[in-house]
Amino acid sequence: MDHTAVLALYDRDMRENAAPDGPGARIERAGAVVRQVADAQGWNCVLWSGLDPAGADRAIRDQIARFTGLGLAFEWKLYGHDRPADLGARLTAAGFRAEPEETLLIGETDRLALDTEPPAGIRLVQATDPAGVDLVVKVHEKAFGTDGTRLRHQLLARLAADPGTVVAVVALAGDEPVSAARMELVPGTAFAGLWGGGTVEGWRGRGIYRALVARRARVAAAHGYRYLQVDASPMSRPILQRLGFHALSTTTPYLYGS
Repeated sequence: MDHTAVLALYDRDMRENAAPDGPGARIERAGAVVRQVADAQGWNCVLWSGLDPAGADRAIRDQIARFTGLGLAFEWKLYGHDRPADLGARLTAAGFRAEPEETLLIGETDRLALDTEPPAGIRLVQATDPAGVDLVVKVHEKAFGTDGTRLRHQLLARLAADPGTVVAVVALAGDEPVSAARMELVPGTAFAGLWGGGTVEGWRGRGIYRALVARRARVAAAHGYRYLQVDASPMSRPILQRLGFHALSTTTPYLYGS
C-alpha cells in the first residue's frame, strides 16, 4: 500500500469532500473548514480543516460560535497529520477537551484475511429492523458502559432512509447478544468505515471481533469497496493489523460543550 497516496485519497473523499452521514445532517463549508451539522442526536463535528497558524485561532472561534449558536455540542475530529502542528493545543486552550487518541487504520479488501469464522456456538446475524437494532444497542451499552440512545436513533434513521449504506451485525450465543459492530458504506468513494465493534466482557478473546471484521469486509468487497477504514483503539489495533490493516495516522476527538 502507498500510505501517502491512500491517506491523501482518504482526506479528499472522506473529509474535505464529505457527504452527510445520515438523514437530517448537512455539510457546511466555511473557508478552510468542513463541518457537519445535525440535530442533537446526530454527529455534529468539524471533519476537515486546512488551517495555517495565522488563521487557526479565528477559525476555532468561528466553529464554536456556529455550533453554540445552534445550541449544539460538537466534536473537532483532529488527525495527527493536520496542520498547524499545534492545533490540538489551540483547541485545548479554546475550551475543548481531548478524548483518547485512536489510530487510523486502512486495509485493502482484496488483501485482508477474510476467512475468519465465528467460534463454535456463535452465530452472526444482520440487524435490519428495530428488534435487531435493540440487540446492537444492548451490546454497546454492556461492552462500553455508555448510553445507547443516540446510537439507536442514528441506526434506525439510517436503516429507514438509506438501508444500503449501513450494515449492522450482531454475534449471538444462543439468543444472547454478546458482540456487535456496524459498517458504513460511503457511495461514490472507495471507502467503507468499520465502527462500534464491541464485545461483552466474558466473551472477549475468543475471536468474535475478528469474525465480525471479516463478515463486514466480505460485504464491503462484494459491493466494490477497495478500502476499509477503522479508528482503532489500542485493544483492537493489533487484531486489525494481523488481519492486514495499515496504520496511516492518528485521530483524536476534541469535544466542546458536551
